[in-house]
Amino acid sequence: MGKVKLYDLSQPLNQEVSFWPFYPPFEVKYIKRKAEHGVNAQYIMTSNHMGTHLDAPRHFITGGKTIDQIPLDWLYGPGVIVDLSDVLDELDIFTPEMIEQRVEVREGDILFIHTGWHRYAQFGEQPDEEKYLLRHPGPHPSIVDWLIAKKIKIWGVDMVSTDHPMNLPIGRFLGRGGLEQWKKVRAICERKFGDKLDELFPEEHYQLTHNALFPHDCIHVENLGGEIGRKELHNRRLTLGVFPWLFKGGEAAFCRAVAFVEEA
Repeated sequence: MGKVKLYDLSQPLNQEVSFWPFYPPFEVKYIKRKAEHGVNAQYIMTSNHMGTHLDAPRHFITGGKTIDQIPLDWLYGPGVIVDLSDVLDELDIFTPEMIEQRVEVREGDILFIHTGWHRYAQFGEQPDEEKYLLRHPGPHPSIVDWLIAKKIKIWGVDMVSTDHPMNLPIGRFLGRGGLEQWKKVRAICERKFGDKLDELFPEEHYQLTHNALFPHDCIHVENLGGEIGRKELHNRRLTLGVFPWLFKGGEAAFCRAVAFVEEA
């Protein structure tokens, strides 16, 4: 290999980061300090599903692969970062055709989708928790068959989920303390999609990309960010890597997502 430049595609993670609805927050505290113990040491308590993380099949399948059972060469290889940020707004839908109009996706690729939504995350350029969690775009149902046919190993998005909010608790039953957030999301979608709403988001498509893809070991990264918005990375062939810790029995794990670009 020649000289290679690395781009970090990961979001920062600490106690300030928004956490998935109904999940516990990230907690961190010092259990040793330099003055008393001669060393600084921290303790954390968290779910696996915040910040940039990789979902293993075990997340939705009782006997599915766990993080430590995913081969290392599954986590690194050729792929693309397709840029759809200029055509996606709140609760919009993207299709395989939109992806293929911009870049060639080859069999076995790693595929990352840049929607631009990472800028609304906690440490993004325009932090907006409700917009980031509740009103992100999502895929058309046809993405499932397309990803399987392409034998995509890993795909990822710069959003809190690979599913559209209408296929999540966000658009179906999310609400606490009298604030029924799902009604707000559904109302926006009704205005946007009209009489196609139930056709696009039928009951059986609840958490579609999780339930339909994990049995095929097509796994995904959520909350991509960092330098994913760099134009020089978009719509071109490059090498991508997703590196979780070797979490034995893990249904998901925090990871570092990286783009490798060989320089001339």
